[in-house]
Amino acid sequence: MLLECKDIVKNFGGITAVNKINLSIKEGEILGIIGPNGSGKSTLFNLMTGFLPVTSGEILYKGKNITGEPSHSIGRLGIARTFQRTRIFLKETVRDNIAIGLIPKMKHSVWDTVTRGRKNEERLLSERCAEVLHIIGLYEYSERIAGELDQEKQKRVAIGIGLATDPILFLLDEPTGGINVEEVSQLIDIIKRVANKGITICLIEHKVKMIMELCSRIVVLNFGEKIVEGSPGEIIRNENAIRAYLGKEYVTENK
Repeated sequence: MLLECKDIVKNFGGITAVNKINLSIKEGEILGIIGPNGSGKSTLFNLMTGFLPVTSGEILYKGKNITGEPSHSIGRLGIARTFQRTRIFLKETVRDNIAIGLIPKMKHSVWDTVTRGRKNEERLLSERCAEVLHIIGLYEYSERIAGELDQEKQKRVAIGIGLATDPILFLLDEPTGGINVEEVSQLIDIIKRVANKGITICLIEHKVKMIMELCSRIVVLNFGEKIVEGSPGEIIRNENAIRAYLGKEYVTENK
């Protein structure tokens, strides 16, 4: 397994947001996590990436216990993420947003690279930026200010920042949140492109049709607990998943 959560618990005072969740992410897969609002999905991502400390339990990455490691250390191991609320540098160009994502991978700072004429690293920086911009479909927007783009393109920039870090595991928190149905297919294509680069993906998403199309395996959470996991076909037939989240109407429409 690439990443394993073992009996993960997260308490906030007297509230248990995540309750003894066991979850594994296999190398090379696209794993989906679904569930109602407040079911613990984003909290689980925060625990996996060190943005929140676990109350109890263990998180293993490539067999190594990373429980309690800070987020920057976990990022260096090859785990990247996006956030439910898009986090990008609104006043910078699209290209500079991607370049900022590259900083952890550089031997020297961007400023040092440019001012001291470190030509080889400058060339690699430029090539990697171009590669990422092509993957997210924003190469022609390289010099645009990110804050001037629409929400869907800003979502792509956020994915690009994470992708620039050259992740092994990429966690996407509601990558299509806040965008219209017509734009979803573009983001699905981008996620597929990322997966085709050999990057393992775990995503939280409320658009069930997208999850069913993209994911080979789905985990359903409710009230901070994992209630079921399986293939899309198994999930759509599971009574617990139907009652907690999918609803009979969705299942009837998609039989």
